[in-house]
Amino acid sequence: MPKVSDEHLAARRQQILDAAAACFARQGFHRTSMSDIVRECGVSAGLVYRYFSSKDEMIEEIVREWHAHRAVALQAGDATESYLGLLRELGTPAGPDPGLALQVWAESVRSPEIRALAREGVDAARRSAAEVVGSDALVRVLIAVYQGLLVQTAWDESLDNGAFVEAVRGVLDRLNPGDSGVFGGP
Repeated sequence: MPKVSDEHLAARRQQILDAAAACFARQGFHRTSMSDIVRECGVSAGLVYRYFSSKDEMIEEIVREWHAHRAVALQAGDATESYLGLLRELGTPAGPDPGLALQVWAESVRSPEIRALAREGVDAARRSAAEVVGSDALVRVLIAVYQGLLVQTAWDESLDNGAFVEAVRGVLDRLNPGDSGVFGGP
């Protein structure tokens, strides 16, 4: 039997995660069964269990992917534009599913493992931003704006994300007039 490539294994793993995320977003974490994920994915239960032993493990991996995406996005170019880019993609296919993200936050209250992962992501964002902002209070405000927009995006389909992002840009510009970005630098 030919050896399966690492790319194929990674793609299959991602297919399972995508199916799990779709089920969690549609039905909620606790109402989704492993059978639902198997059905959504269109593969055997054995294959799903080969990659993930539980729903918790899947949600943990989804959170890790979100953290990795945010870390890369925040490293790219101008810090202000990178931050606004993250806000802009909330509620789009490029960003995390807002409903699923809220479920993860809710689950973090119950699950110490998911809480640790959520805290890890927030702490990483704080460290990254603190290097250039310098004010822990302002960093916390920027994180709260991101989290607040995530909630509003999940609750209000009529939200004009573009207008929200431009309003945030205006606030950031006022906080640091004459600078090319609230985070400093050209």
